[in-house]
Amino acid sequence: MSEAPRSETRIALFQRKEVRRTIHNNEWWFVIADVVAALTDSIDPQGYIKDMRRRDPEIAKGWGQIATPLAISTAGGAQNLNCANTEGLFRLIQSIPSSKAEPFKRWLAKVGYERIQEIEDPELATKRTRALYKAKGYSDDWIEKRMRSIAIRDELTDEWKKRGVREAREYAILTAEISKATFGMTPNQYAEFKRLRRENLRDHMTDLELIFSMLGEAATTEIARNRDAQGFPENKQAANAGGTVAGNARRELEKKSGREVATRENYLSLAQSSKEAGRLIRKGPLKRSKRK
Repeated sequence: MSEAPRSETRIALFQRKEVRRTIHNNEWWFVIADVVAALTDSIDPQGYIKDMRRRDPEIAKGWGQIATPLAISTAGGAQNLNCANTEGLFRLIQSIPSSKAEPFKRWLAKVGYERIQEIEDPELATKRTRALYKAKGYSDDWIEKRMRSIAIRDELTDEWKKRGVREAREYAILTAEISKATFGMTPNQYAEFKRLRRENLRDHMTDLELIFSMLGEAATTEIARNRDAQGFPENKQAANAGGTVAGNARRELEKKSGREVATRENYLSLAQSSKEAGRLIRKGPLKRSKRK
């Protein structure tokens, strides 16, 4: 999965419908087609959007200000999809004659308010992310690694930005370069290897996979700084070098342990298996004691 700058693409739920979103220019941007599908139940949201633009000349005239193509993970890999921020979505909702629009407005207002809170107090964003992972069944140890991986990713993308790397496509290419050197697979290939569709790749990594991902990105940041890499070509070389550091460490571990680091299993399925095994172990002695 190609990662959006400063944050992974995430999926929000609105009335049981998936609405993909990503951080762009320090605010949430939502996939317009997903929002239209959630509000209209249209089987062809793209067609609905075209009709909406025909019906409302003002939207058609200002479409370039409302819609911005951003890299979003899809079943076929990362694609540029038209997205809008909260302000843009409010404008679009005005042209959607649907009883579902009012609760969506309230939901967007809540998202906007939470984002303002997170800007004022970044610790709130961390707490909310931790709580979300906990609710999904992740262990405290895994959550700590995942939060650290997010911090390391943010530090890397900040460094790229300082060094003249443009966002979206170039970020995705550099991320793929690190992943190829670390695991022998691009993020899209890795997601396919794990049989993931829209799910975030790193949310389905094991502890070791996360650790080597972090090593590759942390090493890339350090190498870019030490080399004073400027622009995309030099940072691509640094990305390959950083990923190679992690890749060499991974191969050394695999050689000594006899097991490959990359696994087709996703983390939640592994965690569930461990819980089930633990339950059976705890249950076993009780059953035996009853038979005595």
